Amino acid sequence: MLSPVSYWRSAAADTFALVVYCFIAGMAIETLVSGMSFHQSLSSRLVSIPVNILIAWPYGCYRDLFIRLAKRFQRGQWLLRNLADLLAYVSFQSPVYAAILWSVGADGQQIMTAVAGNAVVSMAMGVAYGYFLEYCRKLFRVTGYV
Repeated sequence: MLSPVSYWRSAAADTFALVVYCFIAGMAIETLVSGMSFHQSLSSRLVSIPVNILIAWPYGCYRDLFIRLAKRFQRGQWLLRNLADLLAYVSFQSPVYAAILWSVGADGQQIMTAVAGNAVVSMAMGVAYGYFLEYCRKLFRVTGYV
């Protein structure tokens, strides 16, 4: 069980990581892939900040479950860890992302394109986010929940 200080430090690290990463990656996907205007994307990113604050720590715990499952296997640790990051990211973030896009007025085609693009890009993004999250946890001097 985490101490109160560790709990808040872990939550802060996860929140910082998700807000920063999703703002940058989301804006790039929305403007470069899905064809959203800069204004729509900025609105989406601003709406995503409080959402990401709310879901950051639960997502960190969710992701750590995937990592813990991957660590059960002796062989292919690097590959399984990356696959766990990818699956956790796509399965948790896609529904949240679709809801954010809908809330800022993106049409169905834009939502489908952005979410599908995000899922494809997540093959790298989810893994990259996993490493970024671990880096942020080190900056905040927490080890995660694994």
